Amino acid sequence: MDEKRTTLERTLKPHWVWAIALGSSIGWGAFVQPTTWMSSAGPLGVIIGFIIGALLMMLIAVSYGFLIRNFPVSGGEFAYAFISLGRTHAFICGWFLTLGYICIVALNASAFALMFKFVFPELVQNFKMYNLAGWDVYFGEVMIATAALTIFGYLNIKGTGLSGRMQFIFCSIMLIGVIVLTFMVGASPTSGLENVEPLFNPDISMFAAIISIVAIAPWAYVGFDNVPQAAEEFNFSSKKAFGLIVFALLAAALLYSLMVLATAMTQPWLGLVSEQHIWGTGAAIQEILGTLGLLILVIALSMGIFTGLNGFIISSSRLLFAMSRAKILPDSFSKLHSKYKTPYVGIIFTALIAMLAPWFGREVLLWIVDMSSIGVSIAYFYTCYTAYSFYKWSGQGQMSSETTLVAPGKKLLALIGMLASLTFIGLLLIPTSPAALGIESIIALLIWIGLGTAFYLVKHKEFMAIPKEKLNYLILGRKNFSLKN
Repeated sequence: MDEKRTTLERTLKPHWVWAIALGSSIGWGAFVQPTTWMSSAGPLGVIIGFIIGALLMMLIAVSYGFLIRNFPVSGGEFAYAFISLGRTHAFICGWFLTLGYICIVALNASAFALMFKFVFPELVQNFKMYNLAGWDVYFGEVMIATAALTIFGYLNIKGTGLSGRMQFIFCSIMLIGVIVLTFMVGASPTSGLENVEPLFNPDISMFAAIISIVAIAPWAYVGFDNVPQAAEEFNFSSKKAFGLIVFALLAAALLYSLMVLATAMTQPWLGLVSEQHIWGTGAAIQEILGTLGLLILVIALSMGIFTGLNGFIISSSRLLFAMSRAKILPDSFSKLHSKYKTPYVGIIFTALIAMLAPWFGREVLLWIVDMSSIGVSIAYFYTCYTAYSFYKWSGQGQMSSETTLVAPGKKLLALIGMLASLTFIGLLLIPTSPAALGIESIIALLIWIGLGTAFYLVKHKEFMAIPKEKLNYLILGRKNFSLKN
């Protein structure tokens, strides 16, 4: 092979990888969105929806576990789509994932500024620049988001070991904070389970309420799929990946449920969601528990935001690294820092693109993030399809040269994962669905598809000219693998 394949150092420990999955899945949403979710589905509708979503994610995680074990390379779903369907589908998958990851980095930074706006309104709500889509944009919140991105970009450049260790510490503090907060609300004499009634949104059916939450499961749990992005950097057996993912999904479902329950118990939730607050959960907790309760919530939210920022900067830079190594993106994205051996160009690029988002206001960013759920669901489908193509319904029970395995049970789970992914896509795209994307999100999706098509047409000739054997080596680290490309 003429060209030496660039690889990343193996520095990630198992509990760090678990923290990357959990922290990326939680992010800001669990602490900022409970009132929004309850207004759609009611407290129990939200909790049931998230539990069902977690179970569906676990079905999809079976396919992830198999593929991580056999292909522990950076790129994750990009590499998996390449394995089963070839280079064009790999680009499609990678293009959508890149958007989704960078959007989530940007939204976490924006949520950090939102928290400051609630806690220190006089400090942040100065130097108003303009109003965009109904959202006042202040120079102060833009600078707070920019500072957060700068700090985490720098820390990620300094090494995956450092970012992995930080991720575990942040996750531990977040878990403790949420559990303490829930018990404090439950013990308060002015709050209680009676405030959780009615359990569902009285204006819609129970089914529609639950489905509206299930539909956002790809967004709510996006982050467990950061594990394959970091697989090349495991300092342990890749066989452990599936267990780490399942454990992270269980912890994420628990955290979402506890935050919804804690918020709903503070006061009758129908009245709470009808009030206009910058941060509904923050206002509810502060009213019941005072400054101490708000402080615990702010700490937990900060940890959730930090883990989201950190986890998705890791993943987006590794995805860019893998696509660059495959010659579909400029070579600079696969260059490693001379001292820290990290893909620093991808880290800087992710941070810089995310820094643009606060200038457009939160409402515009939410439109983009809503449609990025489509991209995540597409990546889930490719992963499950690839696993499905490796498993066989029947045969001799031996691994063949094409790495197929007789495992009818796992093949069925991969098929269910494919159907679940298509269901998520349908719930978001079918106009009559209770979770259908708004027109603004559809427009943003079409723009992204148009940009991707234009970019691919520019790179198509060069990308298709790469010999099959060389592309196998660059993406998978092996040159004699049989696949469709």
